[in-house]
Amino acid sequence: MSHETIIAPSVLSADFSRLGDEVEAVARAGADWIHLDVMDGHFVPNITFGPPVIKAIRSRTDKIFDCHLMIAPADPYLAAFADAGCDIITVHAEAGPHLDRSLQAIRNLGRKAGVSLNPSTPESVIEYVLDRLDLILLMTVNPGFGGQAFIPAVVEKVKRIKALIGSRPIDIEIDGGVTPDTAPLVAAAGANVLVAGSAVFKGGTEAAYRDNIAAIRHAADKAGPRKRTASIKRKETA
Repeated sequence: MSHETIIAPSVLSADFSRLGDEVEAVARAGADWIHLDVMDGHFVPNITFGPPVIKAIRSRTDKIFDCHLMIAPADPYLAAFADAGCDIITVHAEAGPHLDRSLQAIRNLGRKAGVSLNPSTPESVIEYVLDRLDLILLMTVNPGFGGQAFIPAVVEKVKRIKALIGSRPIDIEIDGGVTPDTAPLVAAAGANVLVAGSAVFKGGTEAAYRDNIAAIRHAADKAGPRKRTASIKRKETA
């Protein structure tokens, strides 16, 4: 079934003691993509996981692996994340001096290229790399921890990004504080991919995940622009 809103549960909120099972459960429950928050304890104040963990769970689903690198520098590790099975690799505009080079490197690896902006980073920093982008990820919390409160000021930023993109086939993804209450705000502004961690994984069962995903999707679809679908359709590599 096709949906207007793409839901990408963040495994940061999953039970890490059975991560593979959690990925399978959330995929069966209706996840469109699997969001992988990679943190290094340097660029952001937390450490999560790296390519070996991603490679270990790659065989558990054929869903798109949406990898969000909150690391600096990112360039030396791009090939490792591509080899681990990531379909989309997103780097932060704030994480390195040569954003254009990073995006070229991701595409040269045969992966979709994304850029992420922290809440205080203006959209002007990506104006000259739009033609290298498949996805723009806007942080609606400060990166580094799950379970933070949504920052409302970013909603206007979503609208400006949507206008900046124009007719380009670039997905707009939101990460941070996404719930059935906040999803309509960003969907109405133009976002079509929503990352949710604690709002999806609360309850701890596949049935709960299914209800949580459905609630977020329903709220966003009601508010979002009609017939807005993701340009990144399916996983390209095994």
